[in-house]
Amino acid sequence: MSVSKFTLPDVGEGLTEAEIVEWRVAPGDTVSINQVLVEIETAKSLVELPSPYVGVVGEILVTPGTTVDVGTVIITIVAETVTAPAGSNEAPANGAGGAGELAGAAADAGSTITDEPAETQGAVLVGRGAAATMPTRRKRHGVTPVAHESIAPPPVRHERPAAQPFPQLPRAASAGPVIAKPPIRKLAKDLGVDLSLVEATGPVGDVTREDVLRGATQASVFRNIQTPEWPSDREERIPVKGVRKAIAQAMVSSAFSAPHVSLFVDVDATRTMEFVKRLKASTDFAGVRVSPMLIMAKAMIWAVRRNPTVNSVFTDEEVVIKHYVNLGIAAATPRGLIVPNVKEAQDMSLLELARALEKLTITARDGKTSPADMANGTITITNIGVFGMDTGTPILNSGEAGIVALGTIKPKPWVVDGEVRVRQVTTIGASFDHRVVDGDVASRFLADVASIIEEPALLLE
Repeated sequence: MSVSKFTLPDVGEGLTEAEIVEWRVAPGDTVSINQVLVEIETAKSLVELPSPYVGVVGEILVTPGTTVDVGTVIITIVAETVTAPAGSNEAPANGAGGAGELAGAAADAGSTITDEPAETQGAVLVGRGAAATMPTRRKRHGVTPVAHESIAPPPVRHERPAAQPFPQLPRAASAGPVIAKPPIRKLAKDLGVDLSLVEATGPVGDVTREDVLRGATQASVFRNIQTPEWPSDREERIPVKGVRKAIAQAMVSSAFSAPHVSLFVDVDATRTMEFVKRLKASTDFAGVRVSPMLIMAKAMIWAVRRNPTVNSVFTDEEVVIKHYVNLGIAAATPRGLIVPNVKEAQDMSLLELARALEKLTITARDGKTSPADMANGTITITNIGVFGMDTGTPILNSGEAGIVALGTIKPKPWVVDGEVRVRQVTTIGASFDHRVVDGDVASRFLADVASIIEEPALLLE
C-alpha cells in the first residue's frame, strides 16, 4: 500500500495560486482515473480537477475557502497493492473496477504503486492525454484474490449495482422523470427554469446545459424574484479575492493608465431587428441563438478593418496595431465580470460567429471559462441592454484600446423622411485609449458600427 500526493497544478498560464471551493470526495471514498476531486477558483474561472490516481481518498489537507499556492499538496490517495495467486498471469478482480486492476498490474511487475507523476501511471489531468490508454485486464472467473503478506488486507467495500443505461427515448416521447445530472438541475433552479418544460437534446434523452441555457436570458441570472428581508447583521464583510480581486486590479490599471475618451450615438436599429428575425427563421441558423449582439459583433469586426488603430495596444516604446480580431465579450456572471474572447473572429462567417458567441456565453455562465479563453483580447463589446440600460461609459479592458457598449433596443419616436414614426432605437457608447485613438478615428469607427446597425445589408457587400 502506498500513498500518492496530489498537488495543486497550474491549470492556466502562469497561475500561482487558487482557492479551494468545494471537495467532491471525502476520506474513504474510492476514486478512479479522471473522477473530479475538487473544484477550485482561479483569478477568473472555476476549474474542476480530476484525479490522476486510482485508489482510496486518504486525507484532505486543505479546507474549502482556503487559497493555496501551486505545488501545494491538497489531498492524498491511498493505492492498494494486491498480488495474484501463484502461477496466475491475471490481476485479481476488484469490485471498484480500476484500483484492483492497476494494483494487480503493478504486482505482476514486481513493484508497488509509487508517488509518480500522473503521466507515468497512465493517469491524466485535463489536456494531458486520455485515460483510455491505460492497460486493463479482463476478470478471470473462479480466482480468489490473495492479499500480499506484508500488507493488511484491503478494506471491504459495498458494491454498487451495475448502472443501467437510460432508455433511448427523446424527452417528448418519455413519460418518465426528467433525466438531468445534478449540476444541470442546480443550474435550472438558479435560472428559474422548469426542467419538465425543457426539450431534451442529450444523447440518451437527457437535459443538457445548453438545453437549459438556450431559453434563458442572461438577465435572468441576476433577476431577484422576491425582495428579501433586511439581514440581522448590520454589516457584511466579503474578502477581496478571486474574481473580485482580479476585477479590481484590472479596472484600476485601466482607469489610471489609459486616458479614456467616450462617444455616444443614437441608432435606428429597426432593420437589425428585422434581420435578426429573418435569421431566426432561416434553416441555416436552426438551433443557434441569434440576437442583436451577433450583428453588433459583426459590425465591430467590419469597423475595425476600416479603422485598425482602435484594435491596438499602447506601450511606452511603441503602438502595436493588430491585424486580427480576438473579440472580447464582457459577460456578467453570478461570480463577477469576465471577458472571454472569440479568437480570430475576423475569419468567421456570420453563422460561425453565432456559434462561437453561443459557446462562449454558455461556458462563461457555467463558470468554466479557461484563462486561455480570456487572454490576448484585442477589442471588447459589452451588452448592457440586457439589463434595460440605454447606455453607459465602459472602462477599457486592460491592454486594449477600444470597447463598445450596446444599449437596450426599444420603440421610440424617430424622424423618418420628415415624419415622426415609431422605430426600434438603441444608443451605442464607446470608450477609447486617447493615447492611441484620436477623436476623428474614434468618431469614424463608431459611425461605421452605427451604419451597420442601421443597415445590416452592408455586411453582404
